[in-house]
Amino acid sequence: MSKGLIRTIGTLVLMALLYCLLGFLILPGIALRVANQQLANYATLPAKLERIEFNPFSLELTLWGLHIGAPGQEQLSFKRLYANAELDSLWERHLHLADVELEGPHTELLFAEDGTLNLTRLFKLPPSQPSAEPPGDPFPLRIDRVELAEGSLHFQDRRPSEPIDFLLRPLGFELHNLTTLPGQGATMTLLATGPHGGRLDWKGDLSLVPITSQGSLSVKGIPLKAWWPYVRDNAPLDLEKGMLSLSSDYRLDLSKETQLLLDKATVNLQDFALHTPDKKPLVKLASLDVSDTSMDLAKREVVIGQVRSQGLEAWAAREKDGQLDWQKLFANFQPFKRKPAPPAETTTPAPAEPANAAPATAEDVATGKDKQVAETQTETPTPAPAEKPATAEAATPAESPWHVLIRDTQLRGYKAHLVDRAPSPEVPLDIGPLDLDLQNLDSLRKSPLTLKLKTGLGNRGQVEASGQVALEPISARLKVATRDIDLRIAQSYISPFIRLELRSGFLASDLDVDLKSTEPLAFSVGGSAQVTQLHTLDTLKSRDFVKWQQLTLDGLAYQHGDSLAIQSLSLEEPYARFIINEDRTTNVTELIIEQPQGAAPTSTGAASQPASKPLGIRIGGIKVNNGSANFADLTLRPDFATAIQQLGGSIGTIDNRNPRPANVDFKGKVDKYAPVSIKGSLNPFSPLEQLDIATSFKRVELTTLTPYSGKFAGYRIRKGRLNLDLHYKITKGQLNAENKVLVEKLQLGEKVESPDAVDLPVKLAVALLKDANGNIDIQLPVSGDLNNPQFSVMPIVWQTLRNLIVRAVQAPFKFIAGLAGGGGDPDMGSVPFSAGSNELSGTAQGRLDKLAAALKQRPALRLEVEGVSAASSDGPLLAEQRLQQEFQNNYYRILQRRGEKLPSDASQLEVPEDLQPALLEGIYRTRLKQQPPAEWKELDKDERTAKLHQAVLDSWSKSELLLRRLAQARATQIKDYLVSKGGLPDERVYLIDVSLAEAENNGDVISQLNLDSE
Repeated sequence: MSKGLIRTIGTLVLMALLYCLLGFLILPGIALRVANQQLANYATLPAKLERIEFNPFSLELTLWGLHIGAPGQEQLSFKRLYANAELDSLWERHLHLADVELEGPHTELLFAEDGTLNLTRLFKLPPSQPSAEPPGDPFPLRIDRVELAEGSLHFQDRRPSEPIDFLLRPLGFELHNLTTLPGQGATMTLLATGPHGGRLDWKGDLSLVPITSQGSLSVKGIPLKAWWPYVRDNAPLDLEKGMLSLSSDYRLDLSKETQLLLDKATVNLQDFALHTPDKKPLVKLASLDVSDTSMDLAKREVVIGQVRSQGLEAWAAREKDGQLDWQKLFANFQPFKRKPAPPAETTTPAPAEPANAAPATAEDVATGKDKQVAETQTETPTPAPAEKPATAEAATPAESPWHVLIRDTQLRGYKAHLVDRAPSPEVPLDIGPLDLDLQNLDSLRKSPLTLKLKTGLGNRGQVEASGQVALEPISARLKVATRDIDLRIAQSYISPFIRLELRSGFLASDLDVDLKSTEPLAFSVGGSAQVTQLHTLDTLKSRDFVKWQQLTLDGLAYQHGDSLAIQSLSLEEPYARFIINEDRTTNVTELIIEQPQGAAPTSTGAASQPASKPLGIRIGGIKVNNGSANFADLTLRPDFATAIQQLGGSIGTIDNRNPRPANVDFKGKVDKYAPVSIKGSLNPFSPLEQLDIATSFKRVELTTLTPYSGKFAGYRIRKGRLNLDLHYKITKGQLNAENKVLVEKLQLGEKVESPDAVDLPVKLAVALLKDANGNIDIQLPVSGDLNNPQFSVMPIVWQTLRNLIVRAVQAPFKFIAGLAGGGGDPDMGSVPFSAGSNELSGTAQGRLDKLAAALKQRPALRLEVEGVSAASSDGPLLAEQRLQQEFQNNYYRILQRRGEKLPSDASQLEVPEDLQPALLEGIYRTRLKQQPPAEWKELDKDERTAKLHQAVLDSWSKSELLLRRLAQARATQIKDYLVSKGGLPDERVYLIDVSLAEAENNGDVISQLNLDSE
């Protein structure tokens, strides 16, 4: 072997030995020393790399034991970092690594209370100098495999009031074919396990030039409680439990602009529950599944294929001040704000720490309390930021809004527990179980969504709705059905206004709702509705007020602001109570609660707005079946009460825009037996224009009206029935009414003391009004102009009835004269007699005939006959008659003494004239009980006789006895004629005491007749 060859071989061996020495020993040592020096210069915490290994032949580099931080409190560390370079890196002009392995990496990711991050304070780096050169191509690199094994990440955030602290371990990552060369990509896999079994799984492809990635990301079993302090510090909501899972396929492209596509994304939330700090429940959710979701970041579009949710239960309340309790919970809610960090600083490298200086602990760094580091830092002014654009628009173009489309949503078994505490007592309302289906919910509101809702309301209520809803402009076409909605939930809302208790009531409906717009509001509602078992109670009297078994509205059609049409309205078994209280108020007025007076709201634009047209109302027909009512008047003693039962009938078409009279036909009964009918036509919207109503009451027992008769007439009613026929006609405000009253067999009872009783002989009035059958038949016509505010119907009716009674009792004979064809003759109550006579003239007999006929038609009347005589006209004739009787009596005695045959009565004798002077002398002495005056002896016979005759007549013409006898004879003559010729029972004609009166101008004397009742 030649020396040259030996030298060559020796040189190669020596170079190999030197290469080995350099590669295995010298370079790793130098690199380790330099690395630890740099760590000491720039690290703010104790930092150390344990060793470096390098294989110069296989180009394998291994770094062992990196520790940044105090022992046991390392902020960054790993056990081993391995890299294997390929020789082709020399000629391929890029760094080619076959393997990069990182074993046991650990990172402390800590946020201090002031918001600083520990990793930003690990090193004191010199400020970078801005470069004028544009960025070049990235460093050419290709790595066949990157593996991270047995890694861990400790995350801690002390900014919330309750620090967030968790550990991800194990953490594994594997990457294949990573390169910075353009057009080539890598595959990667990331696996991480969090607390409570949470798992992160990331698989995909990654390209660095340009930066693109696609794959799938899955996060399962994330306990929300670990992250909930972020929420609780901004809203007082405590999380009881909740587990979240996410997964999605993705595609990321940063070559030109940020493009991110998500596909097949899913979100699953399980066992979610929230409550307030005082442990009141707010929300519970069994499950929420969002699937088949895609997102396009560039297009700002999210499409959610399916949303499925089960078992949501929520609690909410409206407080006394009108705010929702949820509003108060979120009143101070703001998006999470990080506590302000210290201002940006530019620091110069700090000198190396003294050997005896205590290293900063991990806690010092995490809380920003590394005083030694802070003292050694030198602040320098922060460079001024680059000039910003003048306006935001110049810097950032306007972005289109996000488009979110939810294709199919199904919510099942939802429940809401609502409480309204504003009224008193508070109103609880349970909604659910609620099932909701939504299709095509579009945030851009360009296409209508389909809705289907079914839910319970209260204990028995059901609500269903289905149809389409457009969001822009807002419109909807829905079918809405309700069943058994309990109306008692309205009790607390009506209690402040009316003293009424809703004992029961249920609402049902089948409606078509067509919402056309909201600005202005335009919608229509059609269908039918029912209110059943409505029962209201007067809480003051604890009595029924208004109730019915069923109210049905069919053919309902409502156009908002325009019209309300009801094809038919029917009422089954309606009932109402009306009471007049002792103080003359009614049960209706006393139920109304007076509201405090408040200032009326004002509107600046109200004066300029035109008056809206009245709502058009049309009801095709109203039917009432088996209705009833109660009426009571407590102002009377005893109390008055009556009832109407079995009321049924109908009202025809009512239309305020086509005001034609509607037919009315009702029938019922008063107090079970007395029939009532109401028939005719009316226009309820304009009753003064045209009305024709006939009302009939038959066989109403008058004993129920005893309180009224006692108050106004002063007598109770013992017996009787009322028949009432009322016929009211109105044409253009002109009233023509007929009031026919028929009272059957009226009998008054005992007298009642009443300050309101009329001052009239009521019994006589009743007797005057009663006919031969014991009935009272009265017609009370009323007419007038209802447009005159001074005109009132009922006062006229009562005044007409009073006037009738007054006329009857004040002129009873004139009142009954018409019954016998007397033509209202006022003289039927007087009988004329000629002076000195008790014989009935033809005129007197004619009056008595008419009177007898009238009294036969008024059997309750009694006739009182008062005999009358007048001294001025009757006296002289009575005296002459008495003188003639004395002549006859004295002559009769003379003839008896002579023994002559005589008639049975002295009045049949005729006294001779030549004997009369002698008889006159005796009559004078007997009658006057004195002797004739002495001076009369000087008179001749005729003069003396004349003086005696006149004296005797004067004495008898003043005799009250003769006058009373004549008056009594006249009264007897009248009674005899009425009984014998008129046919009246003698017990109906009473002779009352006679009286003296003045004669008429013609000398006749009038005997008076009076009427009385039994």
